[in-house]
Amino acid sequence: MTRVILLAAFLVAADYAWPDPKADYLLYCRGCHLADGTSVPPEVPSLHGLAPLLESNTGREYLIRVPGVSQTPMSDERLAAVLNWVVSEFISDALPENFKPFTPAEVGKARVKVLPDPKRYRAKLHQ
Repeated sequence: MTRVILLAAFLVAADYAWPDPKADYLLYCRGCHLADGTSVPPEVPSLHGLAPLLESNTGREYLIRVPGVSQTPMSDERLAAVLNWVVSEFISDALPENFKPFTPAEVGKARVKVLPDPKRYRAKLHQ
Protein backbone atom coordinates (compact mmCIF):
# COMPACT_ATOMS: atom_id res chain seq x y z
CA MET A 1 0.00 0.00 0.00
CA THR A 2 2.81 2.40 0.88
CA ARG A 3 4.44 1.78 -2.50
CA VAL A 4 1.20 2.60 -4.30
CA ILE A 5 0.88 5.88 -2.39
CA LEU A 6 4.52 6.77 -3.09
CA LEU A 7 4.11 5.96 -6.78
CA ALA A 8 0.96 8.08 -6.98
CA ALA A 9 2.72 10.99 -5.24
CA PHE A 10 5.67 10.67 -7.63
CA LEU A 11 3.40 10.71 -10.68
CA VAL A 12 1.57 13.81 -9.43
CA ALA A 13 4.88 15.57 -8.69
CA ALA A 14 6.28 14.59 -12.10
CA ASP A 15 3.24 16.08 -13.80
CA TYR A 16 3.79 19.40 -12.03
CA ALA A 17 7.50 19.35 -12.88
CA TRP A 18 6.85 19.04 -16.62
CA PRO A 19 8.23 22.16 -18.35
CA ASP A 20 5.66 24.81 -19.20
CA PRO A 21 6.97 27.83 -21.15
CA LYS A 22 4.42 30.20 -19.65
CA ALA A 23 5.26 29.08 -16.12
CA ASP A 24 8.97 29.43 -16.87
CA TYR A 25 8.36 32.93 -18.26
CA LEU A 26 6.46 33.92 -15.15
CA LEU A 27 9.14 32.47 -12.91
CA TYR A 28 12.26 33.74 -14.69
CA CYS A 29 11.25 36.72 -16.87
CA ARG A 30 8.29 38.44 -15.25
CA GLY A 31 10.46 40.34 -12.79
CA CYS A 32 11.80 42.57 -15.56
CA HIS A 33 9.22 42.19 -18.34
CA LEU A 34 6.07 41.87 -16.25
CA ALA A 35 3.38 39.27 -16.87
CA ASP A 36 2.04 41.07 -19.94
CA GLY A 37 5.41 41.49 -21.69
CA THR A 38 5.70 45.19 -21.02
CA SER A 39 8.66 46.34 -19.00
CA VAL A 40 10.21 48.61 -16.46
CA PRO A 41 11.37 51.50 -18.69
CA PRO A 42 13.82 52.82 -19.62
CA GLU A 43 16.31 50.06 -18.84
CA VAL A 44 14.20 47.07 -19.84
CA PRO A 45 12.55 47.10 -23.27
CA SER A 46 9.03 45.84 -23.86
CA LEU A 47 8.78 42.41 -25.44
CA HIS A 48 6.05 43.72 -27.73
CA GLY A 49 8.64 45.49 -29.89
CA LEU A 50 10.87 42.52 -30.65
CA ALA A 51 9.66 41.72 -34.17
CA PRO A 52 12.37 43.74 -35.98
CA LEU A 53 15.06 41.83 -34.09
CA LEU A 54 13.71 38.56 -35.45
CA GLU A 55 14.46 39.61 -39.03
CA SER A 56 18.17 38.82 -38.75
CA ASN A 57 20.38 36.18 -37.20
CA THR A 58 22.22 38.95 -35.33
CA GLY A 59 18.96 40.16 -33.79
CA ARG A 60 17.89 36.64 -32.85
CA GLU A 61 21.27 36.01 -31.26
CA TYR A 62 21.01 39.29 -29.35
CA LEU A 63 17.76 38.10 -27.75
CA ILE A 64 19.48 34.95 -26.52
CA ARG A 65 22.67 36.72 -25.36
CA VAL A 66 20.99 39.31 -23.10
CA PRO A 67 22.32 38.45 -19.61
CA GLY A 68 18.92 37.75 -18.04
CA VAL A 69 18.15 35.33 -20.86
CA SER A 70 21.52 33.67 -21.39
CA GLN A 71 22.20 33.15 -17.69
CA THR A 72 18.83 31.74 -16.70
CA PRO A 73 19.07 28.31 -15.07
CA MET A 74 16.74 26.82 -17.70
CA SER A 75 18.08 24.21 -20.10
CA ASP A 76 18.55 25.13 -23.76
CA GLU A 77 15.34 23.23 -24.56
CA ARG A 78 13.27 25.09 -21.98
CA LEU A 79 14.76 28.46 -22.90
CA ALA A 80 14.00 27.89 -26.59
CA ALA A 81 10.43 27.01 -25.61
CA VAL A 82 10.13 30.21 -23.55
CA LEU A 83 11.49 32.36 -26.39
CA ASN A 84 9.00 30.78 -28.78
CA TRP A 85 6.20 31.30 -26.26
CA VAL A 86 7.16 34.98 -25.92
CA VAL A 87 7.06 35.37 -29.70
CA SER A 88 3.67 33.69 -30.01
CA GLU A 89 2.21 35.47 -26.98
CA PHE A 90 3.42 39.03 -27.49
CA ILE A 91 4.30 39.60 -31.16
CA SER A 92 2.64 36.92 -33.28
CA ASP A 93 0.85 39.56 -35.34
CA ALA A 94 4.12 41.29 -36.30
CA LEU A 95 6.41 38.34 -37.08
CA PRO A 96 8.59 38.47 -40.17
CA GLU A 97 7.38 36.12 -42.90
CA ASN A 98 10.60 34.11 -42.72
CA PHE A 99 10.43 33.58 -38.92
CA LYS A 100 11.59 30.21 -37.72
CA PRO A 101 11.13 29.08 -34.12
CA PHE A 102 14.14 29.17 -31.83
CA THR A 103 15.84 25.79 -31.44
CA PRO A 104 17.72 24.38 -28.46
CA ALA A 105 20.86 24.14 -30.60
CA GLU A 106 20.61 27.83 -31.56
CA VAL A 107 20.08 28.80 -27.92
CA GLY A 108 22.98 26.66 -26.70
CA LYS A 109 25.39 28.10 -29.22
CA ALA A 110 24.50 31.76 -28.57
CA ARG A 111 23.93 31.85 -24.82
CA VAL A 112 27.57 31.14 -23.97
CA LYS A 113 28.46 34.58 -25.42
CA VAL A 114 26.79 36.75 -22.77
CA LEU A 115 26.46 40.43 -23.72
CA PRO A 116 28.27 42.70 -21.26
CA ASP A 117 26.29 45.79 -22.37
CA PRO A 118 23.03 44.76 -24.08
CA LYS A 119 21.67 48.30 -24.27
CA ARG A 120 24.66 49.56 -26.26
CA TYR A 121 24.69 46.45 -28.46
CA ARG A 122 20.99 46.88 -29.24
CA ALA A 123 21.59 50.52 -30.22
CA LYS A 124 24.16 49.29 -32.75
CA LEU A 125 21.61 46.87 -34.19
CA HIS A 126 19.29 49.77 -34.97
CA GLN A 127 21.90 51.83 -36.82
